[in-house]
Amino acid sequence: MARIAGVDLPRDKRAEIGLTYIYGIGPTRAKEILAKTGVSPDTRIKDLNDSEVAALRQVVENDYQVEGDLRRLEAMSIKRLMDIGTVRGRRHRAGLPVRGQRTRTNARTRRGARKTVAGKKKATR
Repeated sequence: MARIAGVDLPRDKRAEIGLTYIYGIGPTRAKEILAKTGVSPDTRIKDLNDSEVAALRQVVENDYQVEGDLRRLEAMSIKRLMDIGTVRGRRHRAGLPVRGQRTRTNARTRRGARKTVAGKKKATR
């Protein structure tokens, strides 16, 4: 089993797909990496030889921020926004949508499950 950037890649997947199991590498970046190393995208992970795995590991670790480093960078960026008090930072802190989405309805992913509030009583005549 090939292990790159601390992630065990699935043996039966094509190299192009297997690389996307690493946090920070999507389909486009996987194709770039394979082109740089000269590995065929159609090769299965289990069929890669040691030199190809080493080349992939070298390119991923030297040229890209992936896994823990990338997660840390994202967390620090969000923390910086919160510390300087930007609107985006305040929205992160409050657990609300950050990118201008409406919150009167929807926004359930960020706000969590509904908390029902009692409605107004009808006025009696």
